[in-house]
Amino acid sequence: MRLQLILPRVEPEKIIAPKKCADEECGSTHVEFLQEVEKPIRDTVYDQVKAHRYGCLRCKGTQRVYPVGVSRAQTSLRVQGLGVLLYLLGLSYGAVSLTLEALGVYLCKSRVYDIVQCVAERVPGLKRGEVFKRIKTPALAGDITSVRCNGEWLPLGLTVDDTNGLVLTIDDLSAEDTETLKEWLEPIATAVEAELLVTDDADAFKTVADELMLEHQVCKGHVKRNTEALIESLMAPAAQDADSSLSALGIAPQQAVADLKRLQELILKRQPEDEAELRTFHFRYLEATPPRKGEQASIAYRLRLLFLDRWNLWPRLTRYRTWQGPQGETVDGTNNGSERAIGWWIKERYRTMRGYKRPQSALNISRLLAWAGNHLDRGGADLALLIS
Repeated sequence: MRLQLILPRVEPEKIIAPKKCADEECGSTHVEFLQEVEKPIRDTVYDQVKAHRYGCLRCKGTQRVYPVGVSRAQTSLRVQGLGVLLYLLGLSYGAVSLTLEALGVYLCKSRVYDIVQCVAERVPGLKRGEVFKRIKTPALAGDITSVRCNGEWLPLGLTVDDTNGLVLTIDDLSAEDTETLKEWLEPIATAVEAELLVTDDADAFKTVADELMLEHQVCKGHVKRNTEALIESLMAPAAQDADSSLSALGIAPQQAVADLKRLQELILKRQPEDEAELRTFHFRYLEATPPRKGEQASIAYRLRLLFLDRWNLWPRLTRYRTWQGPQGETVDGTNNGSERAIGWWIKERYRTMRGYKRPQSALNISRLLAWAGNHLDRGGADLALLIS
């Protein structure tokens, strides 16, 4: 996890005078300075600062104006930001409280919790409403992970702009079935005007991409690992033709081994034009019969299914070779953008915990971390934008 957070600053001499009355019903722009008052604060540098009182000439109401980095709260924004930073780095609420106390600033752990949750709820973007407004991308990547929440597993869905790796949304999901995934992804894909969906090799995502009429790229890394594992499990049985299912089709074991080795080569190259060769492999084993109830699938039938699956998968696996967005955007054929975001902004902080107590807390913290991560190439995330 990489974080670059800019803490709020406390500037006692910088007080910005109000331009109108604090009472919205009054709305008068005629306010005058009344007096300067002391404001005790909990801060790493200052014990107190000066605050200004202003009065409205129309309604006679008064308001206090505090220096930059100070609010009505007893704790300065700098200390609040430091508490958020320490928590995101992996400390518990109690440990954050003890650390701040060691720095000479007391903040109870319940107050740390309130600050962290309040700040996280103010994260701009990473919510569907914000995505609908301004973010567009031709390549949308999506993935699902789970965190322990109040003793149960909570599915979290994450979407990423696959052209640059920026996290778009993080949502809690009721399930991981096809219908739920479609309901989750459809409005996001429509809002960002996506043309391509990048996911792992899960069948549910394939159905969703087809129903949403999106081009689909499955992660080449997932397919490569899965295929290599299947080839390894089939190589020795095919070479021995232990159940004689290959000889029943008139196929020599050497031919089956050669087909498996060739498949391994094709998976490494992933060229669109090799789809026809996979079709040939599948038809070679087409006559292999499926197992009856209670029987184990024969070697020939397992080869038939393997080649059929890879033949059908080939356009989704090689889409990145030819796909380009409207502005020449390209993708690398992996789901690394989503997996990286899950690892950094959801799992890394979660590993130090025994679980979340509330689903909203899981969302809040994940969104806050992702927001900070989205600002890594912009000089860091300014916590002052979220703390008040």
